[in-house]
Amino acid sequence: MDRQPLFRQCVAEVAGTFILIFFGCGAVHVAVLADGLMGLWQVGIVWGVAIMLAVYTVGGISGAHINPAITVGLACWRQFPWRRVGPYVAAQLLGAILAAGVLFAMFDGFLRDKEARKEVERGKRGSEITAMCYGEYFPNPGSLAGGDSPYRPQDHARLDQLVSEPTACLAELIGTAILAFVVAVSTDGRNTMVPSRLAPVFIGLAVTILICVIAPLTQACFNPARDFGPRLFASIAGWGQVALPGPRGTGFLTVYILAPLAGGIAGVGLGRGIGRWLTSEDDGGAAAE
Repeated sequence: MDRQPLFRQCVAEVAGTFILIFFGCGAVHVAVLADGLMGLWQVGIVWGVAIMLAVYTVGGISGAHINPAITVGLACWRQFPWRRVGPYVAAQLLGAILAAGVLFAMFDGFLRDKEARKEVERGKRGSEITAMCYGEYFPNPGSLAGGDSPYRPQDHARLDQLVSEPTACLAELIGTAILAFVVAVSTDGRNTMVPSRLAPVFIGLAVTILICVIAPLTQACFNPARDFGPRLFASIAGWGQVALPGPRGTGFLTVYILAPLAGGIAGVGLGRGIGRWLTSEDDGGAAAE
């Protein structure tokens, strides 16, 4: 991987992130718009398998970061060169935007039908129920999208009271830290408990179970490119300020960009420490014997 030219690595990051967002956000489209993939487990496992596919297909070229939080986390702990961080993040954002555009073209009819049935106008309050197929919101507005009854602002206001911005930040920080920790430890060659070729499986399963726990709070981002790329596309595609910056002001920045970046740094750092323990001698245990 280290011998690959930067251009090839960036193309691989575009492709890997496209795979992740196409299948992951595609599952959200199906769940919200077509009443399929009922329940968090079904949506979560699609995200997990998407990560496995992305890592297995492009991991040998770029390492398949497909997530700025992982790229920055690795760079902060000297596991990845800083000079490549900018191009990697740009490639990840491009892959996410392209996937959002393809999904929009495919599901446009379903999006319009959902908005008509819920009696909401794209770009105005309430259109989060379709914008959530792209960017993310806290708390998860999925419950407002179900059924055929019209959208009710009072239900939305009551839902918003359940999760504050600090709570959402904490959820995203912890979730991303756990994900980054699993990535760091499962890909560490010194960890003989995880066969190297199975690391993507464990990473995908980690994302799946994290979604099952955290998605009701924040839609479970853990990846700034996954949120910002589709969110930016949605803002251009008609959702405007409902998509960017969103109804919670700075929430998109603190919850879906800064918190995952902090979690990525913390998780990789903790995983790096575990890696050192795997090869260190237990002097205390030897002395006791």
